[in-house]
Amino acid sequence: MEENTENTRLALILVAAGSSSRFNLGEKTPVKKEYLPLGKNGGTVLSSAAKIFLSTRHFEIVAVTFPFADDKNTLFENEQKSKAALFADKSIENEKSTKFIFVPGGKTRQESVKNALEQISFEMDKNKCSGFDSKKIVFIHDGARPFVSKNIIESTLKAAIEFGAAAPGLQPTDTQKEIDSLGFIKKHLVRANMCAIQTPQVFNLDGIIEGHKKAAKTNAICTDDTEIWDNFTVSLSDKRFKTVKIVSGDEKNIKITYKSDIESTKSQGEMQKMIRIGIGYDKHILVAGRKLMLGGVEIPSEKGEDGHSDGDVLLHAITDAVLGASSLGDIGSYFPPTEQKWKDADSKMLLTKCWNDVKENGWKMGNIDCVIALEKPKFLPFRDEVRKSIAKLLDCSINQVFVKAKTGEKTGDVGTGKVVEVWCNCLLEK
Repeated sequence: MEENTENTRLALILVAAGSSSRFNLGEKTPVKKEYLPLGKNGGTVLSSAAKIFLSTRHFEIVAVTFPFADDKNTLFENEQKSKAALFADKSIENEKSTKFIFVPGGKTRQESVKNALEQISFEMDKNKCSGFDSKKIVFIHDGARPFVSKNIIESTLKAAIEFGAAAPGLQPTDTQKEIDSLGFIKKHLVRANMCAIQTPQVFNLDGIIEGHKKAAKTNAICTDDTEIWDNFTVSLSDKRFKTVKIVSGDEKNIKITYKSDIESTKSQGEMQKMIRIGIGYDKHILVAGRKLMLGGVEIPSEKGEDGHSDGDVLLHAITDAVLGASSLGDIGSYFPPTEQKWKDADSKMLLTKCWNDVKENGWKMGNIDCVIALEKPKFLPFRDEVRKSIAKLLDCSINQVFVKAKTGEKTGDVGTGKVVEVWCNCLLEK
């Protein structure tokens, strides 16, 4: 993924210009929900939302919108409160390579985002030539959504670079219906085709600015930025782009809207991780004239695995283990041996494709532990090289990967050098 994001210029908008009216319903003394304390280091809801982005990627500019006021003194006070909330966590202020700007909001969220986009574009064009730049990407995120994951940030970025726009979405658990103004069912919707959109919504910067400008000229009111993109960037403007690509969202990526949401956020950071265990197994006949591939490393041997792909029995078992733990399938469903295109395929590529899908579903590697049953050659001299190869493929520490080998004591198919077998246990966390 790094090669796709090389030289990409990233900006972040934290939308926090609203009045928090639903949060303050019935309260005599209103509070700004984004400024409430949350987390460690004296942080706030707003600083927590910012910190996860800054710890995931380098952002050239972070723009924070704050409530507009006609009175200059009140406007200044609003800006100072916004700065205090963002920099409540001192580690954010120490991000010297990131420029922080504070932008007065508008009457609507749409106006606030447009104001921030124009300021970001101005700042970016100070050092670079203006004009279309496919490498400028902007994340638009709710300032009251502090539990976004690094996985969502990475997956939306990757999709936005490829398609121009991306957003995380969750499939609804309840059956969806469209109703008329009187409350009667008008249309029965297919739940599998529905999703609830979260943020960050991620776009090519020049493309989304063009969309916002066109929407403003027509006085169009859109509920979010994906609607602006589809209606005014893709449909009416730049055919280089596609409609918004949806990636997997996360049910923990909640937006604080009501006071009851605060109670749930108190336990978010302490919430127990979900863990899943997967088991992988594979077995290949050993024949002369084939390479012996284990974990993406060629092991000097008189015989190698006979298989439809390159036969890397260890990577095949690992692939099945991670797919099993995440309930996404198995290696056979992903790469049917009946399909010619997988003939002699590189097993490193097969594992990488499956692991990317697993990560997009929010899973992280806990550890894997593998056993190879192989009579000869001796595996121990190659173990560390194999572990490093696997760790690189899974983008994890070598300490999360272990591989050991056993012989067949010269008995059975393993002991007589006819086959190699591998078992793999995998623990995933979410």
